[in-house]
Amino acid sequence: MILVVTAVAAERDAVLAGVRASPRPDSVDVLVGGVGAAAAAARTATALCGVPYRQIVSAGIGGGFSGRADIGDVALATRSIAADLGAESAEGFLSIAELGFGVDGHDADADLLGALRAALPGAAVGAVLTVATVTGSAARAQGLAARHPTAVAEAMEGYGVATAAAGVGVPFAEIRTISNLVGPRDRAAWRIGAALEALTRIGAALATLDG
Repeated sequence: MILVVTAVAAERDAVLAGVRASPRPDSVDVLVGGVGAAAAAARTATALCGVPYRQIVSAGIGGGFSGRADIGDVALATRSIAADLGAESAEGFLSIAELGFGVDGHDADADLLGALRAALPGAAVGAVLTVATVTGSAARAQGLAARHPTAVAEAMEGYGVATAAAGVGVPFAEIRTISNLVGPRDRAAWRIGAALEALTRIGAALATLDG
């Protein structure tokens, strides 16, 4: 069985709509993990204590980096990176890996990512950044894009879910549907409804993977 972890109930409900409409509605569990990496890691770790899940997917809406993932796209993570967990320095940002304090990202499981790419053709593929503070300025968007040239999207939970999955050796992947571009906040331009509809299609696709 696959465990899908979302941040909020609206994302869970969107994924579940696709799962329940599939021929295998019992193949996927969907959990609301909470907003942010810490909440997501804690709830995922708790869930893993009770059920022997075969795969774990962090899923939800997110922001896309201009020129790499457009509004309405699906983004698949090759790696989930803790993009603002570290320290500032005169030379720039230092990740926790550069500081020697731990791992600053987790790669998606190669087999699971391959299956998702086959099930979701046309998806943007690259790193997905996990941030504690959503980007709201052009300067920060440009800085993150320069520091992470393979990044296609940012969200707030992937690294936390990945950390819990890595702790028990369960294959992990992250999926984001793009509701807005990373940069200055422009709520009028966000397409949250369309991103949630895309999550429903993802739920149906995920239900074909397990087994």
